[in-house]
Amino acid sequence: MSALRDSDCAGAELSPWPGLAPRRTPFKRAVDIVLATMALIVALPVIACLVLIIRLDSPGPALFGQRRVGYLGRPFTLWKLRSMYHQSSQDYHLQVAQDWFKERNSGGRYKTESDPRVTRVGKYLRRSSLDELPQLLNVLRGEMSLVGPRPMMHYDRTEYDPWYFEREVVRPGITGLWQVSGRQRLSAREMMVLDVRYVREWSLWLDVQILARTLTTVIHDLRPVSEPVSLLEKA
Repeated sequence: MSALRDSDCAGAELSPWPGLAPRRTPFKRAVDIVLATMALIVALPVIACLVLIIRLDSPGPALFGQRRVGYLGRPFTLWKLRSMYHQSSQDYHLQVAQDWFKERNSGGRYKTESDPRVTRVGKYLRRSSLDELPQLLNVLRGEMSLVGPRPMMHYDRTEYDPWYFEREVVRPGITGLWQVSGRQRLSAREMMVLDVRYVREWSLWLDVQILARTLTTVIHDLRPVSEPVSLLEKA
């Protein structure tokens, strides 16, 4: 499907769409429950080991809960393995988010490449996406889907154009078109284009494609790098 090519979002812009989102098939939710249950069973020993490593690396709880905007704008608590120092300020993230929406890029990227709040273990967790594993619980609770638009912070919505809100007519996802189409190379508007395109062109086959590309993207991101991983790339 064309929506999976990185070039599709380059310079693209979608006009506001006054209609309702395409009807979600109940089969998508059933697939989420089955796959998330299987994945969680496999991931539980990994999560247990990572919890111990995180606690040994820096003080504070191993799990981190953060309020995000979900389906139809309803807030929910998104769970992650903690990758930052405990009780870190959100001011840094807020400034980076504002720069992202205003398209202030650096070196061809729209996301900052350093964040002093990220721990040593946290850098690996973010690069490997292992910090996302607890979100399988969010999927089972019906707050998220395996595939969908990334859930945003409440203050991000103040920067929205009206048509951006269309992304909220589906459950947010652990992975999505943004994650497999460039992430830190994309502006906020380009990410919104991909999110709305996903809503309008959704199919189970598209979800399968995105899940498959997520695996290859994670493997690609695990290659040695000389720069720290972006904060908002994993936000």
